[in-house]
Amino acid sequence: MKSLFNTTWLILICSSTAFSQKSQLNIARNSIGKLQVAINNKQDVNKQLGVLGEGIKASEAAQNDKKTKKWPETWAIKAYLSSYVAIIDPNEGNSEKYFTSAKEAIDSATRLDKFQSNSKLIQASIFNVNIKKQAKATTAFNNNDFTAAYNLLSEVSNFFPTDTNLATNTAIAAQNIRKFDEALTYFKRAKDNGIKNPTVFQNMAAIYTSKLDNDLAIRTLEEGIKLNPYDTNLTNNYINLLLDHGKFSEAIKVIESSLKVNTSNKLLYFLYGYLHQHNSNYNTAELAYSKALAIDENYFDALYQLGVAYVDSANEALKSNKEDSGQKFGSLINRAEITLLQAHEINQNDKSTVELLVEIYTRKNRLDRVQELKSKLEEF
Repeated sequence: MKSLFNTTWLILICSSTAFSQKSQLNIARNSIGKLQVAINNKQDVNKQLGVLGEGIKASEAAQNDKKTKKWPETWAIKAYLSSYVAIIDPNEGNSEKYFTSAKEAIDSATRLDKFQSNSKLIQASIFNVNIKKQAKATTAFNNNDFTAAYNLLSEVSNFFPTDTNLATNTAIAAQNIRKFDEALTYFKRAKDNGIKNPTVFQNMAAIYTSKLDNDLAIRTLEEGIKLNPYDTNLTNNYINLLLDHGKFSEAIKVIESSLKVNTSNKLLYFLYGYLHQHNSNYNTAELAYSKALAIDENYFDALYQLGVAYVDSANEALKSNKEDSGQKFGSLINRAEITLLQAHEINQNDKSTVELLVEIYTRKNRLDRVQELKSKLEEF
């Protein structure tokens, strides 16, 4: 009788322990439902953390039991509850602690869940972990720690591959640490998922240009302009790229098209004048520079280039050998002088302006002015 009693007592003890651990798992499981109720009822963070703390305590008790620690549900529940604490706890130390705990629990749950019976809970935990990673990446980015920001953002972007803003931010972080191939990967991801932000196309074009792939840079800007036809910076970049690679006729067409809808862009008028001046169309160039100066009378580049245009026109008039060529030459040189003096007044340290004025006064035999300006040249 004594032996039978002891055996029965031992069985009861074991059953009680197993029941206790199952009860702990039930508490942990039920805390998920309680959390959802707290969220739906818009309870404050402290109340939500109270529910989470109860559930985590129970899940940790379950994970320390020889039997329930082998159950994937134990780790999946802990992963979910810990990951939620990581994203809502205002205490950064606690948040970081449960962020680490969540990642470890996810690894255990994934390894044990051979039949994927807890896949939804595991995926929800991974989702929360990525939200926390994004927050950490934002902090790193704001602190100019672009390496940490990129490492975190790339993981988050890979988890949310259709999020265009996330892909763009990842690419910008990569650019800042000179990982240009990686930056292109994430800019392309943003573009392929429908982003229209002109800076994406500008940055991509800049990277292609740095790689000397100019045709691809031009095509990228063309894509951007189709999506943002009135974006001034994008259009200006496109025009400058065309100019840098000698595509002058294409640039003129783009400028003409842009000026039909944007008549207040002094840079476009300046570039239009410059291109026509390059083709010896001085009258058109002078008109374009004058329109730029009507917008900004102190626009140095337009004043200087208009002065050059007058000098070039004067030289052409002199070559023509027409009866009035001398008179035309004198009139144009006078215009050049007035215009370049205006430019010199705005920027007295521009050497090219002073050199042109020296040339003009030499032709006019104004040796006093020539000497004065040559003395100024020696100061540069």
